[in-house]
Amino acid sequence: MKINTHSGLLDVARQLPSPNCDARPPGTEIDLLIIHNISLPPGCFGGDAIDCFFTNRLDVDADPFYKEICDMRVSAHLLVRRDGAIVQYVPFTQRAWHAGVSCFEGRQGCNDYSIGIELEGTDELAYEDIQYQVLQQLIKVLCQSYPGIREGRIVGHSDVAAGRKTDPGPAFDWSKIRA
Repeated sequence: MKINTHSGLLDVARQLPSPNCDARPPGTEIDLLIIHNISLPPGCFGGDAIDCFFTNRLDVDADPFYKEICDMRVSAHLLVRRDGAIVQYVPFTQRAWHAGVSCFEGRQGCNDYSIGIELEGTDELAYEDIQYQVLQQLIKVLCQSYPGIREGRIVGHSDVAAGRKTDPGPAFDWSKIRA
């Protein structure tokens, strides 16, 4: 597993470009990793709904929940599916729209300086062992490529959007990635 720091692409990821990104502010160091979860429809795994959501192609008639989110323009850098497969939507060199209104250590706008990784899952259901294994590998290669990301700077969405977001939720076992 390698990152091309020039292109910002992960060699083992399936590439599915999202339009929901833009340039990072000039001179911004990537120094935060934010872990999220997503399942579409909520609590359902598999299928292409997450891909469609992050690429603005979600079929609003496929599930009643989609009408609530169809106008959202969001993305993440990576998704780790339940089987460990990795999808990259946004190059690490770009700003993905994953954290929304956010703050870490008094610094606003976490999208500017972070990488967002979605795990296919929910707050309440256990994540798969393969997801933790892949996430451990990702963290290692991201820390090597972006030295600003280090212990204490790998957080959940709930840590940067307290009161607004709860993911990756109580089902996420932090000890499995901090070991």
